[in-house]
Amino acid sequence: MNSSFLRISIWVYLAIFFAYLLGPLVIMSITAFNSSSFPRISPWECLTFQWFTELFHDQRILNGIKNSLIIGMGTVVLSVAMGLAGALMLTQIWPKLRATYYTIIIAPILIPGVVLGISTLVFWDRINRMLGLGADSVLSNGVFLTVIGQSTFIASYCMLVLVARLQRYDTALTEAALDLGATHAQAFRKILLPFMRPAIASAAVLAFLASFENYNTTTFTFGEYPTLTIELAQKVRYGITPAISALAFIIVALTVFFALLNEAKLRRQELVAAARRNATVQDLGGKIRLPGFFAGNMAAVLLVVFAVATITVVGTATVYSPDQCIANVKEQKRLEAERRIQELRKQREEQRKQREAQEAEQGGATQSAPKPSNNSGFGGVFAPGALGGGTDAEPEAEEPPKGNGGFGNVFDPNSLSGDQ
Repeated sequence: MNSSFLRISIWVYLAIFFAYLLGPLVIMSITAFNSSSFPRISPWECLTFQWFTELFHDQRILNGIKNSLIIGMGTVVLSVAMGLAGALMLTQIWPKLRATYYTIIIAPILIPGVVLGISTLVFWDRINRMLGLGADSVLSNGVFLTVIGQSTFIASYCMLVLVARLQRYDTALTEAALDLGATHAQAFRKILLPFMRPAIASAAVLAFLASFENYNTTTFTFGEYPTLTIELAQKVRYGITPAISALAFIIVALTVFFALLNEAKLRRQELVAAARRNATVQDLGGKIRLPGFFAGNMAAVLLVVFAVATITVVGTATVYSPDQCIANVKEQKRLEAERRIQELRKQREEQRKQREAQEAEQGGATQSAPKPSNNSGFGGVFAPGALGGGTDAEPEAEEPPKGNGGFGNVFDPNSLSGDQ
């Protein structure tokens, strides 16, 4: 009972985990096929492929992809070279200094990308001024600065991958080659490098992906060569369209395709190795019967299914036209807008009638109400007609007698006019 509950709990946890991890990618990929002008699934309007067309006609996105590929290739070359050198140095350095050297090499990973970008920009700008070069020199080029800035921390990732492979290397192989007369360069090229080839390929893929998606460091160094992440960030500020979803779908599809291709290749190698291990002496003397390409290789089956689905989608996109569906959706939106306008007009009309009825009731109550008396203790100062001279106004006050002040008519209004 407990074992069954634990198994179910694990499957539920895995389902929630992968839904949380892959759910946004799936939703964003689906929005690429909705005719809505904003990326959304609900309400669904029409199946369309127009956002892929707009994506391929967006020059800013295409230019960003081109710059990202150029910078990614430069970062791969520089990062893998520095990572391999760092890994070889780490395995050959004096053992008491390895911890210190390892800390120094790993330090760029712990530094924020913003700091790396600013420091790269400031450092190479100073170098450019010291050499007396202009603003259009190589040291001020956005591609050069971005490759240098990204390689400062991506090289550390590459070194970790290469060190993991290098720790399984038997140095006796290199020593044997040197004893047989090979030079250090020949031993490195013919013995160590073939052994490190899988790790170098893994480090190159890691470096390219890290460079392709980097934003924090690139935002300070790209200059006139914005990468794809920079272009996407600028587009998000001013509103995105489902063309971004189309780009996300293409990236996800390519990732899945190459992942299945690599898994199918590895699985094929395992099946061939197992067939050779299980072969008899007679089989070894002749031709070993290898298993079929799809036999026991689920990744290969999924790869074929994925390829067929991709071809079907592309073929459908070339012949499918959503114009009629989009026209129907626009007509429905227009009718819905008119219905809402009519409802608002009715609401306003009802509100106006209610307001007129209230005003009429208030007006009748005002006419039947008695007039306020002016018997307050302020002599009718606050009476309604006190300022208008109407019938409700108080009678004019008598003219005060002259000469009754105690200052000799100094404050008499006519004392300055000579009418005394």
